[in-house]
Amino acid sequence: MNTPPLPSAAEHTDGSSVRLGALVPLTRPGWGEAGRHLLSGLDLAVREVNDVGGIDGRPLELVVRDTAADPERAAAAVDELAGLGVAAVAGEYHSVVARAAAARADALGVPFLCSSAVLDALTEEPTQWVARLAPAQSHGWGIYADFLLGAGHSRIAVATQPSVYWASGTRVLRDHLAPRGGTVLELDANTLTPEALCDALVDHGATALLLLVGHPEPAVPIVRAVRGDRRLAQILIGAPAGQPEFAEWDAALGEDGAGIPFLRYLPERFGPLGERVGKELRERLGEAPSFVAFEGWDTVAVLAAVLRSHGTDRAAIAESWSRVAVEGARGPIRFSRTPGISVWQWAWPSIQVVDRDLAEPDRFRILHAG
Repeated sequence: MNTPPLPSAAEHTDGSSVRLGALVPLTRPGWGEAGRHLLSGLDLAVREVNDVGGIDGRPLELVVRDTAADPERAAAAVDELAGLGVAAVAGEYHSVVARAAAARADALGVPFLCSSAVLDALTEEPTQWVARLAPAQSHGWGIYADFLLGAGHSRIAVATQPSVYWASGTRVLRDHLAPRGGTVLELDANTLTPEALCDALVDHGATALLLLVGHPEPAVPIVRAVRGDRRLAQILIGAPAGQPEFAEWDAALGEDGAGIPFLRYLPERFGPLGERVGKELRERLGEAPSFVAFEGWDTVAVLAAVLRSHGTDRAAIAESWSRVAVEGARGPIRFSRTPGISVWQWAWPSIQVVDRDLAEPDRFRILHAG
C-alpha cells in the first residue's frame, strides 16, 4: 500500500525558487559519460527557462543527486529530494535504477519524469505519478530485431550478464525473432572468457553477436577478441543498448568499435529548435551531443511547461501528464496510456539503428529507422 503523499513543494520552499530533483549516474559503476550528457541537457534547459523569467518569475533550480547506478541510492535520493521540497524528480539513465526511483516516487506521491530508462515494467502497477520520455524496451528493441532480420540475420547470439534489464532485452529479441524463424543463443559473459565466447559463436554458426553487457568491461575485450578472430570475420557485432553512442567507446576501441549497430532516439532531421539545442549542447559538452543529452533537455522542457500551466503542487503535476503538449527538441511530446506500460509514456520518440562509419568512426550512419 502506498504511503500518503508528502506535502507539495510550495509548502517546503521559501518561494525563492522552484526546485526540480535530478537523478544522474556520475560515478562508477554508473555510466558517467551518459550521466554527464543527461545532466548537460537538463542544466541547459533550466538555464534557458530562467533566461526567460523562470516559472512565473521564480527561478527554476536543479537539485542534482548522483545515483552511481545504485537502486538503493536512487531510492534514498528520492526520499531526500522529496524532503527538500522539489516539485518533481527527473532524469536517470539506468533502467534498474530508474525502476527503484519510480517505485519510491510512486509511494511518496512525487511526480517523476524519467528521461532515459527503457525497461517496460518501470513500476509494478499502473501509476499516475510517473511519466517517461524514452521508448519502452519492447518497442525499441523490437525495431532492432526487425533490423537484424532485414539484414539477413536469424541466428543471433547474445553475450549477456545477469540483470533484469539484459534478461528483458533477451526476451524481447526472442519474442520478435522466433515467429520469423530466428534463434537466440545466450552466452554468459561472466563465465566465458572472450576467447571461449568466440569458440561458442563458431560452434553455433551465429551470424550476429549482440553485446548485452556492461561497458567498458566486458564489452571492450569481447569486441577486441571477436574482431581479432579470423573465423568470425563476417559476424555482425551489435549493441542495442547504445554503448557505441559515446566518445568513450570510440576512444577505447577506435576502428574496432565502428560498424556496430546500436539504438538511438533521434529524428533523421531536426527542426529549428532541435538544431539550436544541438548546437548549444555541443558547445557545452565539447563534443557531439548524444541522444541522452537531448532527452535531458526535453525533460525540463516538459516539466517547465507543466509548472507554468499547473503550478508546483505535486498532485496537480501528476494529473497533468495527459494534457502535456510540448514542442521538444526531437519533436512534439505527448503522453498516453500505452498497453503493457504502467507509466505515462511518450509513444513514441523517433528511433534509429545507427553505427559508426567504418571509414570514419566519428561519423554516424543511419541503417534503419522506426
